[in-house]
Amino acid sequence: MIRIERPECPCPEALTHSNYGHRDNKDALRKASFDKCMYCESKISHIDYADIEHIKPKADDKYPELKYDWSNLGYSCTRCNTAKGEKYSEETPYINPYEEDPEDFIFSYGAFLFAKMGNERGDLTITDIGLNRAGLIERRKERIEEAVKAVSACFRTRNVTLQQNALEALRKEALPDKEYSLVIKSLLRDAGV
Repeated sequence: MIRIERPECPCPEALTHSNYGHRDNKDALRKASFDKCMYCESKISHIDYADIEHIKPKADDKYPELKYDWSNLGYSCTRCNTAKGEKYSEETPYINPYEEDPEDFIFSYGAFLFAKMGNERGDLTITDIGLNRAGLIERRKERIEEAVKAVSACFRTRNVTLQQNALEALRKEALPDKEYSLVIKSLLRDAGV
């Protein structure tokens, strides 16, 4: 889970006509998140259509006034959206990556995400949305293993130019557009890269 810059709503008139899933609006959210789920950082459109997620539930009895509010919409995979469902607590809301930096609440240790000490919001976000589900841990682990091999190879070479080129390529793997960039960023930081 990483910080995402919310774009301007390209088609606000769709929201006023009760269409929160308008293709232009959905595409803007997709691009802003680099086609990754706002929660788990999995690339979406190559395997699914993706969901327009209501950060605060759209259920009529909870936040009906936010059902068509651009600031309450995000781009999510079906797994995370379904896991979250209508669960939401105003006292301990889930992390909103469009308004907050998730790294203020959670951290990565290997393929697992953990809440920072005593952070209930981080804990609830990880637990309720299932951010440590088996499939995610496996995919993150694969990315980490690839990066560890690259880091190791990078430091084995004695050629400074090759080493610098390899380090730059590794740093690019931690950029926001890459799948599971939070865990790669943490790995590189821990490796001193």
